[in-house]
Amino acid sequence: MVTATALEAELLELAGSVPDPELPVLTLQELGVVRAVHVHGGDAVEVDLTPTYTGCPAIEAMSVDIERVLRAHGMREVTVRTVLTPAWTTDDISTEGRRKLQEFGIAPPRVREASGPVALALGPTRTEHEPPARTKATSPTAPIASTAPTDPIRCPHCGSADTELLSRFSSTACKALRRCLACREPFDHFKEL
Repeated sequence: MVTATALEAELLELAGSVPDPELPVLTLQELGVVRAVHVHGGDAVEVDLTPTYTGCPAIEAMSVDIERVLRAHGMREVTVRTVLTPAWTTDDISTEGRRKLQEFGIAPPRVREASGPVALALGPTRTEHEPPARTKATSPTAPIASTAPTDPIRCPHCGSADTELLSRFSSTACKALRRCLACREPFDHFKEL
């Protein structure tokens, strides 16, 4: 493992401070997509950026914003490289990022205890009978960040776990649209990946 230089650490911090174009309440560092910065020759830099999913349309805007920030910091040449491995997961979102999502009115992804490969169950693309979309917690005072993906999705407005799925996709492909049955407010849920 190569240790980053002081300049690389500084540039990583700068690149990470760029707001996410789809979720401007989060920085790229809080989202966990800026992986590394490599300085070459003192004024050329390469940034490793991992998209939240392959084909993410925001990757271009992220790259342009990173280039702008690093050029303003004196880097003559900036290359943003898309890195697909290791793949990004919602586990990469920082604690601060999860807190900001919650405050912004987006239910953060649930926290998994174990890291590693994510189980993927494949099924039909359309289902005749959808499974019950409503979730209910045993305790209305349970913490927002749960320990297993099977825990209920809590309303970011009132904290209730009595929510229902309205649409598997919301304003972006990585979010689902839900409604709280307690306060009746709709909200986005950042899906676990």
